[in-house]
Amino acid sequence: MRFFSLLLLGGSLVMPAHAADAQNWLSRLLKAERQQSFQGVFVYERNGSFSTHAIWHLIGQNGGARERLLKLDGSPAEMLRVDGRLRCVSSTSADQLIEEGAWPPRPLDPQELTNWYELRMVGESRVAGRTAVVLAILPRDQYRYGFELHLDRETALPLKSLLLNEKGQLLERFQFTQLDTSTTLAKEKLEPGPACRPVKVLDAEGAEQDSWRSEWLPPGFTLRSVHAQPSPISGETVTYLMYGDGLARFSVFIEPLRGVPVEDARSQVGPTVAVSKRMATADGDMMITVIGEIPLGTAERIALSMRAAGEKAD
Repeated sequence: MRFFSLLLLGGSLVMPAHAADAQNWLSRLLKAERQQSFQGVFVYERNGSFSTHAIWHLIGQNGGARERLLKLDGSPAEMLRVDGRLRCVSSTSADQLIEEGAWPPRPLDPQELTNWYELRMVGESRVAGRTAVVLAILPRDQYRYGFELHLDRETALPLKSLLLNEKGQLLERFQFTQLDTSTTLAKEKLEPGPACRPVKVLDAEGAEQDSWRSEWLPPGFTLRSVHAQPSPISGETVTYLMYGDGLARFSVFIEPLRGVPVEDARSQVGPTVAVSKRMATADGDMMITVIGEIPLGTAERIALSMRAAGEKAD
C-alpha cells in the first residue's frame, strides 16, 4: 500500500504513465466480461469487516450474460443479474445492496474514463494463484476516489480491486480467492433461491423524466438504471436510481414517508457514505437517501439536487 501512496503523491516521478497500455487492458477487461464465463469465490472488505461471496457468471450462446452472487457467511443474501440488470435481490437494505453488489458490472468505456481518471500501468502481482497486471486509476477531481486494479494476465478479468482515497489509504477491497474459467457452470447454480425477491426494472430515461431527476451530478456520472421494489419494512415502493461514471457508483433511494417522523442524517462507513434528506413534494414527504462510494460532500450535493417531476430548483 505504501507503494501506491507514493504513486498518488509523487505522480510521474515514480514511473512512466503507460496510459495506452492501461487503456488497452481496460478494453480487454470490457471484452472479457462480455465473453468469458467463470465461477469463483471472492472476499469483500469494507471498514475492517470481511464477507465472502460466491459468483457464477454465464455467457449464453446469444451473448447474453446471467450472473448470480451468493453471500457465504453472516446473513444470507443473494442477487441475480441478467445482461447487467438486476432481476432479484434479497433486500433493498442499503448495506445488503452494497455487499451483494460487491462485484459490480461496470460498463467501462476506456476512452471516456480518461476524461475523469488518469490511467497507469504500475507492475505485476499474483492473486488466487494467477498472474496479474496492476493498473492505477487516479481521479482528476475531488468528486471520486482512485482505484488499483489487478487484472488476470490470461483473461483480463479483475482478480483484485482496491478503492483508495487521495492519500492512498485503503477504503474497500474486492479480491478473488478462487477463480475457475474452464469448468462448465451447473445450471442450478444460476437459479436464485426463494429469498431473492423480484425487482422491477424501469426505463432509465423515462423514469428520470416522469418521476425524479438530479439537478446536479459530478462530471462523467450518468443514470445507468432505475429499479423499484417494495420495502420489507413498510411495504411502500422504494425507487432507486443507480448512477456511475464507469468505475465509481452511487444510488439514490426514494421512499414515501406517509407521516413517519424521520430526521436528516449523514454517515460514512469505510468508503461508503449515506446522506438522507427529507423532502416535501406534491405527493407528500419523501426521504431521499444517497448511498455510494463517493466523498461525503459529493453525496450531500447530489441529495440536495434531487427534484420530483415538475418541481423546479430553488
